[in-house]
Amino acid sequence: MPIEIERKFLLASDDWRAAIERSEPIAQGYLVGAQALREGHARASVRARLAGEQAWLNIKAATAGIARAEFDYPIPLVDARAMLASLCDGVLEKTRHHVRVDGVLFEVDEFGGDNAGLIVAEVELPAVDAPFPRPAWLGREVSALTRYYNVNLIAHPYRQWSPAERAAEDAAC
Repeated sequence: MPIEIERKFLLASDDWRAAIERSEPIAQGYLVGAQALREGHARASVRARLAGEQAWLNIKAATAGIARAEFDYPIPLVDARAMLASLCDGVLEKTRHHVRVDGVLFEVDEFGGDNAGLIVAEVELPAVDAPFPRPAWLGREVSALTRYYNVNLIAHPYRQWSPAERAAEDAAC
């Protein structure tokens, strides 16, 4: 079973921008599991994702933490567009920037739409305890905070977070 081991961080500065290798727009929406995930009743989520000229279905275990079962299946672009337009309760928009530090790829997601202003960096690792570089622009880890999970950003977007919620996040970095 494929396991994704991913750690997620807020950013302490914009210094990462100087190291962007490439960027791509991403749109994703949840077909199954979004509401049930938020209520704690789902075992997995199913989402359609469109990234540049590629599309796929993604199935991810509904477990908290940095290691989760994940499956990706390529689908036709036209099918993904139709699913996002008609089968999802909302679509998450972001630009994914690829930034490499000491040979390790960080994916920096800069959210748009109702999540504009939120930027997080993710790093996928081969093992839970695998070492990785900690550039100065990498801020506080939020891997265990489910409010930063994409499925939750659709239901409770960053723009709806109270000033106190945002200030607490900023102060923690």
